[in-house]
Amino acid sequence: MTLTPVQTLIIILMATLGTVITRFLPFILFSGKNGNHPYITYLGNVLPYSAIGLLVVYCLKDVNLLKSPFGLPEAVAITCIALLHYWKNNVLLSIGTGTIVYMFLVQRVFQ
Repeated sequence: MTLTPVQTLIIILMATLGTVITRFLPFILFSGKNGNHPYITYLGNVLPYSAIGLLVVYCLKDVNLLKSPFGLPEAVAITCIALLHYWKNNVLLSIGTGTIVYMFLVQRVFQ
């Protein structure tokens, strides 16, 4: 199915409108004289940790502990990330280094 230029423009405008509404609606709904709504403050404190937890679970969901390499590359990379973050307290450095370590292990060591 081929779209006409007008249909393509309408789809782009609707996607843009949906994005703008979802981005600005919380600021419109929860704006007021007394600053942030307590629920928004709560979500701001809780969501970063839950998002990281979700990413960890998603990354480890296909690890098979019963088949070689038994999750060893993942365990080494997670240990590297945790130790480097504990030592340097730099998120970008620890995640970047952990990614490099994991990719090296998967592509060169545990082929």
